[in-house]
Amino acid sequence: MLKLLAKIQAFAMDQRGATAIEYGLIAAGIAVGISVVVFTFGDDLADLFTDMSTSVSERPA
Repeated sequence: MLKLLAKIQAFAMDQRGATAIEYGLIAAGIAVGISVVVFTFGDDLADLFTDMSTSVSERPA
């Protein structure tokens, strides 16, 4: 019984997977941030790139 309790305690104190979980949470936060920016400014960005494309294509050679 003591061996089982020792194994449970060792498992609970194991920190090996914590870094992977932290990196996953950081990546998820960045993805959410990018999504918010794209949904908020998506139309403005599309207009900006369209205007730039038009300006470049109409530029004399």
